[in-house]
Amino acid sequence: MLTAMLAAFAGGIILNFMPCVFPIISLKALGLIRHAQRPAQTRKEGLGFLLGCVITMMALAGGLLALRAGGTAVGWGFQLQSPLVIAFLALVILGAALNLLGVFEVGLSMQRAGEISVERGAFVRSALTGALSIIVATPCAAPFMAGAIGYALVQSPAVALAIFFSLALGFAAPFSLISLFPALGKALPRPGAWMSTLKHGLAFPMFGAFGWLVWVLAEQAGTTALAAILAAAVVLSFAAWLYGMAQRRRIAGKRHAVLFAVTAALTLAVVIPLPAVINNGAPLQTMAKVEEVKWSPQTVAQYRGHGKAIFVNFTASWCITCQVNERTSLSTQTVREALARTGTLYLVADSTKFNADIDDAMGELGGGSLPLYVVYPADGSAPQILPQVLTPTIVVNALAQASGKKT
Repeated sequence: MLTAMLAAFAGGIILNFMPCVFPIISLKALGLIRHAQRPAQTRKEGLGFLLGCVITMMALAGGLLALRAGGTAVGWGFQLQSPLVIAFLALVILGAALNLLGVFEVGLSMQRAGEISVERGAFVRSALTGALSIIVATPCAAPFMAGAIGYALVQSPAVALAIFFSLALGFAAPFSLISLFPALGKALPRPGAWMSTLKHGLAFPMFGAFGWLVWVLAEQAGTTALAAILAAAVVLSFAAWLYGMAQRRRIAGKRHAVLFAVTAALTLAVVIPLPAVINNGAPLQTMAKVEEVKWSPQTVAQYRGHGKAIFVNFTASWCITCQVNERTSLSTQTVREALARTGTLYLVADSTKFNADIDDAMGELGGGSLPLYVVYPADGSAPQILPQVLTPTIVVNALAQASGKKT
């Protein structure tokens, strides 16, 4: 147990330098430099960071152990297996990046408008930085850490929590020691105007972390979730800009209540519908298996009129209507089951990049634009062109008619 605790502590220290944690840790580094010459404030921030790390780590470890005790096979970092958690983390990190760029300020007071050394709320901000660091750190596995966690997960809850507590202490140790013992921070550079440039520069690692989380979300929940998070990012950025404008107007003694209200409304408009959109965008696990075959004129000629209906989906990734039809009709369980039951050959003609054969085929079929959906009957008769806006019923009925089978 002691060996595992020491390994966890060492792994926690090394975790500070892992790529997935560095963007968040850089925020704490900025805070230390900001208050390097003010021991009391530095201790306050260090204690907040330590408590944020420990409390969040113990909460995650407790949740992990409870789920495993209930028979759920989850491992460390289980919270990042949730697309919804990923989406909210991405938006939080985007907000932090915009804050670093000066779009708006957190804890801004009338007396310290525009200054970097904002003290109000420093303890809470440091605690939240620690919490966010722990949440984002879980996908990483530093040296010594994997073995310690593996050991913890097969021990009693008390032993496991002790090991995770040691991991949290190791993670928080570098900044906490410098904060709590000011003599260690004498080597830090003195605060100055250069910190404004550093603050702005640190926004870009945060944008990188945002991009990484968006990529993870797309891998987990598909293109619908990707579109939702990108739209939410645009609206949230606009809300942050309005909030910053309202802060500046308040400081100048001008009317600002309407801007604050609009900011709140936009933020709610982003947050409230996000769970439903993200969850609906998750790939269906019980979907009927239908093989998607790449379209070519030769494939159509080979199978047409030989007892098998053919459905051709002329699409492109940049075609918004195509993507809507894909999500609302073509990828639904009803349509997939109909394709499987009728034995229809499903061909995809992807026109994301220029393809002369696809353009020629669309011209011959009388379709001048995407999307274009064509059903070739099993008996080789004339193809049927479906509407550009699909419903599952339209597709299912067309497949039944083309194959001569009831769906």
